[in-house]
Amino acid sequence: NDLINPKSTLSGSVPVMRTTRHWYLPLDKHEAWLRQWILEDHKEWKTNVYGQCKSWLDLGLQPRAVSRDLDWGVPVPVEGAEGKVLYVWFDAPIGYISNTRELLPDSWEKWWKQEDTKLVHFIGKDNIVFHCIVFPVMLKAEGSYILPENVPANEFLNLEGDKISTSRNWAVWLHEYLEEFPGKQDVLRYVLTANAPETKDNDFTWKDFQARNNNELVAVLGNFVNRALVLTQKYFDNRVPAAGELTDYDRETLAAVEKVKASVEQLLETFHFRDAQREAMNLARIGNKYLADTEPWKTAKTDMKRTATILHVALQITANLSIVCEPFLPFSAERLRSFLQTEKLPWEQLGRFDLLKEGHRLGTAELLFEKIEDAVIEQQVQKLLDTRKTNEANEYRAKPVKEMIPFDTFEKLDIRVGTVLECEKVPKADKLLRFLIDDGLEKRTILSGIAAYYPNPQELVGRQICFIANLEPRKLRGILSEGMILSAENSDGTLALISPTKEVIPGSPVV
Repeated sequence: NDLINPKSTLSGSVPVMRTTRHWYLPLDKHEAWLRQWILEDHKEWKTNVYGQCKSWLDLGLQPRAVSRDLDWGVPVPVEGAEGKVLYVWFDAPIGYISNTRELLPDSWEKWWKQEDTKLVHFIGKDNIVFHCIVFPVMLKAEGSYILPENVPANEFLNLEGDKISTSRNWAVWLHEYLEEFPGKQDVLRYVLTANAPETKDNDFTWKDFQARNNNELVAVLGNFVNRALVLTQKYFDNRVPAAGELTDYDRETLAAVEKVKASVEQLLETFHFRDAQREAMNLARIGNKYLADTEPWKTAKTDMKRTATILHVALQITANLSIVCEPFLPFSAERLRSFLQTEKLPWEQLGRFDLLKEGHRLGTAELLFEKIEDAVIEQQVQKLLDTRKTNEANEYRAKPVKEMIPFDTFEKLDIRVGTVLECEKVPKADKLLRFLIDDGLEKRTILSGIAAYYPNPQELVGRQICFIANLEPRKLRGILSEGMILSAENSDGTLALISPTKEVIPGSPVV
């Protein structure tokens, strides 16, 4: 009743009001415990999730219809509901349980009913209400199921300022990425995590992808690892040197490294993956600062014992990096272990400084990451621009027909065909081309604002074009233009000259 003249955009049909019967989930009867469970017991939930739930609760929950009048879907399994199907977001969560039961017929209940099970919903923001309010009410009403401990919903990730859409091919396709960026699986993982829309919508851009690779993975993590390994190879025959007496600064550095473990764990446990990865990268920043401050390339000239201690500390930090990077950069962590010639180290050892023993032989030092050049990024951007152009062409709809005119008004237009004798750009006018036309009577000059679409105007010489011959002449840039050249406007705004399909005599009328 609130819609103004509603009609279908596909068929033009007008909606018809009909009486129907539906089944409802009485959310209002569950509002009290939901308020306690969400607003008081789960204040640690992400702000976007907590805030959306709070807004629903503050407005007051209403019974929600869980049946639909559709010819597809799961039938409502109650008497008198013939012809009704379940609302998709009432039915879909039940599928989580039935899928578990199908996969684990003998043990499925422990995943959904045991108190020591931790149930977490990883979803998008458009499904927050269903997983925080509707589904928990269903579980609570049944009585034997546990409730989710957390619902770390993300907001939306856009691509180059536009909504990701597989149907419009506006996406970064994984198989294409792996072919075009071989060996760079972790770069994409890193950028997606660093740019994750955890509490607000975010945007993936290829320039940001390049910057994070070059300025963070290469310049911070890769740089530290390479320096620690190359200096060890240079001064200590590629073996872990002995640690001598530690300075106060050494101990401060080791203490800072020890703190990383607890910080990363806390962030992972609360599903702040972006901040957890940033904290893991801080370990490499600590290492870089340590090398920059201690300058082992200088101490090597006067004090090899001190140099050995510095590089011993740097290598222990490197070994710790192979642990802390594992959740975020698994392929790079594996390569790093090959550089260090170590097996996979357990997470529990993160923060220790005896991971590499004195005298342990290291592997061959290689670059952990490589710089991505502008040309590579420009190619990816161009691919998206081409996609956008294709989408615009596919989605193009002709403009509405203009107001009708009498036939005798049309007959007043004198449209003719002429042959281009000369064509050149008008000096100091970016848009204008000057045409000299053979019109079958006398030569005439016409100016046209199509220079952007014909960068080599001399190529138009000899071509036949259509023009309006009886427009009143007017001066443009001091040149008298005697008519109007006709062009067609494409879906992308580009212009193309209109020409006859066969050559005709100059001055032939268009009828």
